[in-house]
Amino acid sequence: MNPFVDLFHRVAMLVLTPKCYQVFFYDMDFFNVVCLRSALSKGLGYGIVGGALMVKLPQVFKIWNSKNAVGISLINVSMDLFAVTANVVYSYTSSFPFSAWGDSLFILFQTLCIVILVLCYNLSKKVASFFLAIYCSLLLFLISDIVPVSFLWNAQFISIPLMFFGKMAQVYINFKNKSTGQLSMATCALLFLGSFIRVFTSIQETGDSLLIWSFILASFANFIIVTQFYCFKSGSPIKTKKKSKKNKKN
Repeated sequence: MNPFVDLFHRVAMLVLTPKCYQVFFYDMDFFNVVCLRSALSKGLGYGIVGGALMVKLPQVFKIWNSKNAVGISLINVSMDLFAVTANVVYSYTSSFPFSAWGDSLFILFQTLCIVILVLCYNLSKKVASFFLAIYCSLLLFLISDIVPVSFLWNAQFISIPLMFFGKMAQVYINFKNKSTGQLSMATCALLFLGSFIRVFTSIQETGDSLLIWSFILASFANFIIVTQFYCFKSGSPIKTKKKSKKNKKN
């Protein structure tokens, strides 16, 4: 086989099924709706997986550089970690295509970094280290064959309201402080875009109602958080007031 043709075939098969490859390049039916939807879904899926490599890095760097986690809800990031962990374990054990959940794997590691940083700056390094050890042990246990699939399904089911509750807690903190604090707008915007696209890819590639509803609720909650960046200026109004009082005294 011609090297170029072989390379093209390998790349095309990343987003096409063998049947759709035949439909497109042998039958020349380039407007087959079923295959177009399938190819679009897989293409978007891999695009999201690639974008997930850095989606939460702006948030990680913002906390790291400022050396504080002011305005970031520990409940929110903890519930996020629980939800994304349940998603990864459930999808992995269900043998879903990697393009349907690979982004969650990368987001898991980045969310874990955020949780560790929040624990370090809000509590202590010892608490953060203890949490990391417990979490890694639990993750290894969950992906083993010991845990029944029914338990993982229930964990995924429970993670949906918990994830939504966690994000609403962040919304409340932003509203209460009239500020988005150390939240990264880039990260929140990318999370909204990713979860919104995941609704379509989950319908197309898995058909799993749990995953679909989790991304619908995540999209709604992420949208509210993104709009708060336009409603509130980043920073700490409380600190500003204290400074202004000191200036008046001087």
